[in-house]
Amino acid sequence: MAMMIPTVVLNFVISMVVSTIIIFVVTRLLGEKKGLGSAVLAAFGGAIIYALAYYFLGHGLLAAGIGGIVWLAVLGSVYEIGWLKSLLIAFVVWFAVSVLSFLPTVVGPL
Repeated sequence: MAMMIPTVVLNFVISMVVSTIIIFVVTRLLGEKKGLGSAVLAAFGGAIIYALAYYFLGHGLLAAGIGGIVWLAVLGSVYEIGWLKSLLIAFVVWFAVSVLSFLPTVVGPL
């Protein structure tokens, strides 16, 4: 009998792949030249930051705000950019993720 991958691990891997691709595309569109590894690092850093923020602060605006600010710092560090460009990248990534997560509800089950 084959060992089944727990749903949480599968969801994490899928979200990492999607986040990495979106971060890579957005940063390229905004003129950054770093490769896919930087996008993986930014996506993984964001996942860890938000997980820690929610673990220690609960699911609320404080955790989201602190996690968001720390993720902006990670983006700035990984891509060697300032706060404003980090904020722009984060906003475009958030918008893209929102659109992608909304699309399955628009087209319905296939």
